[in-house]
Amino acid sequence: MDTIVAKITNDSLTDKKIYEQAGKILREGGLVAFPTETVYGLGADALDEEASAKIYAAKGRPSDNPLIVHIADIEALYKLSCEVPDKALKLADKFWPGPLTMILKKSDIVPDSITGGLGTVAIRMPSHKVAAELIRTSGVYIAAPSANTSGKPSPTRASHVIKDLSGKIDMIIEDDTVDIGVESTIIDLSEEVPTILRPGYITKEMFEEVIGVVRIDPAITEGVKSGVVPKAPGMKYKHYAPDADLKIVEGDEAKVVEYINDNVNRLISQGYKVAVMTTEEGKHNYNKGIIVSMGHKDDELSAARHLYAVLREFDNENVDYVFSESFETDNVGRAVMNRLIKAAGHTIINV
Repeated sequence: MDTIVAKITNDSLTDKKIYEQAGKILREGGLVAFPTETVYGLGADALDEEASAKIYAAKGRPSDNPLIVHIADIEALYKLSCEVPDKALKLADKFWPGPLTMILKKSDIVPDSITGGLGTVAIRMPSHKVAAELIRTSGVYIAAPSANTSGKPSPTRASHVIKDLSGKIDMIIEDDTVDIGVESTIIDLSEEVPTILRPGYITKEMFEEVIGVVRIDPAITEGVKSGVVPKAPGMKYKHYAPDADLKIVEGDEAKVVEYINDNVNRLISQGYKVAVMTTEEGKHNYNKGIIVSMGHKDDELSAARHLYAVLREFDNENVDYVFSESFETDNVGRAVMNRLIKAAGHTIINV
């Protein structure tokens, strides 16, 4: 398959042709990758079972991992869900369009093939101009996970999508204005107490200002351990992983630095290529290996924006081992650490 790569130019006539071509592909059951404000998504007609099956095949994605349905207007909630609670409307009014995915009880028109066999559906209204325009002009609801090979770092640039999926999908819309850099927050509203299933830009505290008490799935804070069953099927899989062996090191700062330096020196002496993920404030603590700054400690959005591109660059440079400091904060840092922990296969070293 020859994959079309079409770049948004902000020339109205040129871009109109791109949206028309992409919309036709989607309506005919094809796959189109497109940018959102979080990461690039891989889209298909959400109500076409054969089309959504192509997403799983192109990504190598487990079939029990549900897809998020992207919409362009609030009326879609009532078509895709059989029960829209007041809390969902309050959150939509506050955070849509934006990086929020809501889990609701599904209606009969939603095929089981995109819900992992669950009785719920994940819905999001993206704010990115390209994503919003594609949904509107295509005339379909777009099911779209991240546009990457399953398990690898999510794509924040068109070049990432091309590397993973060129030859496997019909079209890639290029517009590298992805802003947030980590996937949307997922909140389950299908039960009495709303539950965060995936942390993101919108935090627990932000939700509680709008709808009151919200809980966090224990699998997020405790990891997928024996006895901790995640509500979201996708949480049991390793995600975002570079080819390198990635370890997160937590604890007293001096001990973290000592541990990382000792291991970096040891592995380099054995002929391995090693990288360190740190902050602008911490990078002076390391003098060997590939030192990567994720931004300033007080700029957590910087870490979010750069995370996946950094992990992919390690693959490009054939890095063997990566040691990362913790980037945990009360806000977006939670999402960054959630992704890093998954990328590390839950390997956290406390020193």
